[in-house]
Amino acid sequence: MKRILLSAVALLGLALSVQAAEMGDDGLHKAHWMRDTFKDLREDLAEANAEGKRFAIIIEQRGCIYCKKMHEEIFPDPEIDSFITENYFIVQLNMFGDVEVTDFDGETLPEKDMVRKWGMMFTPTMMYFPEQVEEGLTAPRAAVSVVPGAFGRGTTLAMLQWVVEKGYEGDEPFQKYLQRKFYQ
Repeated sequence: MKRILLSAVALLGLALSVQAAEMGDDGLHKAHWMRDTFKDLREDLAEANAEGKRFAIIIEQRGCIYCKKMHEEIFPDPEIDSFITENYFIVQLNMFGDVEVTDFDGETLPEKDMVRKWGMMFTPTMMYFPEQVEEGLTAPRAAVSVVPGAFGRGTTLAMLQWVVEKGYEGDEPFQKYLQRKFYQ
């Protein structure tokens, strides 16, 4: 009986991984909570605010082993998946894509040129934004946090929570917040 239960749990985990690793026509992993927009960051921010959600961007590239890890091991975690679904409006950008993106400062460039303008070099990179962005700021300057690379479940969930809780407005930096969450 124990063996059957373990096999069922393993199959469920495999099913979640397969579901989470869906690939789009652009070769990037797709999650059900990603939004397909016109990639005008001011409009996306306004739409996120209208839904009562936090706006974030995830930059990925075809063949990225760390993106794959996030989509197969971290994002499918039920707690993380539901937290993102309930609290975030996330737009995906392709590091080498040609779809036009309009930055907060009004400049419009293809994804690959916008990513270069922003100085982003790693995938996945997640940029989290405040509810209001001052005129003239670029996305990296406006972001309350920029997270380059793949992280484990605990760090990812803590960052998602820290942004929703507006931890960046207080005097507790994320590293202290993370330590407190893990060692409470």
